[in-house]
Amino acid sequence: MASRLPAISSFYNYSRLVNNSTNYAKRMKRLSNNILTEVVRPMDYNSASIVQRVLQKPIDTQPDIVNYYDYIRHPETDKLMSVLRYHGLFRDEHADFNEEMERLREMRGKGRKRFFVRHAEKKKK
Repeated sequence: MASRLPAISSFYNYSRLVNNSTNYAKRMKRLSNNILTEVVRPMDYNSASIVQRVLQKPIDTQPDIVNYYDYIRHPETDKLMSVLRYHGLFRDEHADFNEEMERLREMRGKGRKRFFVRHAEKKKK
């Protein structure tokens, strides 16, 4: 029995045909690209970069960009600082300043009390 050689596949023939620079090969390549929704004709660098930008996913759907700061725990840090400030282990100068300004406004009678509460106290006097 004679050994049988493997038959050359049609894909191999097609790929060899596409690599040729014949007019038929160019048209087949364009048709293939058009069917597979790829860029049909060759283009320069600027056009290719624009096509790549359009083909990318939108920025607002990329989780690595949208959720970039999710590892930072602002509320937990704020609670920790307020507890430390309450116990006197942390000094928040901005909060101290705000409290002092509020205390001075209360002393002048211009605090944050509601209008009706303030007038009810005046009527009692």
